[in-house]
Amino acid sequence: MADFVKASQVFLDNPATDVDEVLEFLAAKATELGISNDEQAVLAAFKAREAEGTTGMMSGFAIPHCKSDAVLKASVLVVKFAGDVAWDSMDGQPIRVAISLLVPEGEAGVTFLRMLSQVAVLLMNEEFRDKVIATDDPEAISALINEGIDL
Repeated sequence: MADFVKASQVFLDNPATDVDEVLEFLAAKATELGISNDEQAVLAAFKAREAEGTTGMMSGFAIPHCKSDAVLKASVLVVKFAGDVAWDSMDGQPIRVAISLLVPEGEAGVTFLRMLSQVAVLLMNEEFRDKVIATDDPEAISALINEGIDL
């Protein structure tokens, strides 16, 4: 999908230092951008998912995600942090970038699984990870993700 992640959905230099601050930021932005109609319901869905097991991956990346009736359209938000974020990650390292997936409950099956698997594949690509970490250009980051997501 050529324009699934817009530059306006990429946030740079976020000051969060822990996972709760990140999830609160994501829920607020989802509501502000019209992706959600209920910030607290989205936050609760993020926290419930995180309670099932960490979404902290490897190499400084996390994929926080939620499925909720409060999500109006399947969306991706990207957050690069000003510093390290304490997150229980698979490699024990702090998080520098979160690629967040938000999906309406009714699309929780195929749409969600396709988004999650495609982002996970992107994160296995060292060149992709290096480019995202190296750039502070929201347009470039959204383009990198859009190139790898085909919904």
